Amino acid sequence: MPERRRPERPTAEQVTPDLLRSWPLPEPSGSKRSRGQVLVVGGALRSPGAAMLAGRAALRVGAGRLTLAVGRSVAAHVAVAVPESGVVPLPETAGGGVRGTGIRLAADDLAGADAVLLGPGLDDAAETARMLPRAARAAGRGTVLVLDAYALGALAGHPRLAGTGPRILTPNTDEASRLLGRDVDDLDADSVELARRYRAVVSCFGRIASPDGRLLTVGDGDAGLGTSGSGDALAGAITGLAARGADPLQAAVWGTALHTAAGRSLASSVGHLGYLASEIVDRLTAELELLS
Repeated sequence: MPERRRPERPTAEQVTPDLLRSWPLPEPSGSKRSRGQVLVVGGALRSPGAAMLAGRAALRVGAGRLTLAVGRSVAAHVAVAVPESGVVPLPETAGGGVRGTGIRLAADDLAGADAVLLGPGLDDAAETARMLPRAARAAGRGTVLVLDAYALGALAGHPRLAGTGPRILTPNTDEASRLLGRDVDDLDADSVELARRYRAVVSCFGRIASPDGRLLTVGDGDAGLGTSGSGDALAGAITGLAARGADPLQAAVWGTALHTAAGRSLASSVGHLGYLASEIVDRLTAELELLS
């Protein structure tokens, strides 16, 4: 039997400020609805902050309207902590996980959203697997579905579970391995394989790949980006840009670049280690201004 050949290694395009400025984001208008509606689904009892970080990141990059669908036990606290958002309380399991079938309570928000982020702060694999196809069916035809954290675990091995609409995946390397069913050994090639296998734009550790084989890279970023909540900030920024009208590849490239730039800026002003995900979120607006 002939030896199986590994696919040819893709050629990566380096993301630079000049590239971003030649690929401008959709111009915002004065209306919050015209700047895009975001729905973040997550925030179980043990980790409501993940949904809040992601939602605030979406607003920081210019999305106009935010709704957070979170566990019922934390919904009031989330509403107070993020007064800029609407809140949908979702039913919970006895252990504080968000029930998958409860996503029906956010059906109107799913149908009306320009972009939906599913995953930040979910912590029950079985319930997330029940939630994902229901959310995908309820989302609007043109709604961009962004999957992170436990939603990626639910998707692993089941590309059709997230429907057929536009989608973006934001795995870390462990989640990428789970999606591929093997260890990641070449981030460039593996990111492209993920994009093709799941028919989605993929942002993984500074690599952004599309199903047609295109690969762009912003580099690994500052070491301080490896902090709790950083991935939620990244996924939220990408979702906010998609809600503003950027296509999935543009949203992922710009969002990843802004996240990396925020890390570099904080490394200079705070230190290479020790800055917080909330500080990454709050730096996104300034970096967006610098790169626009």
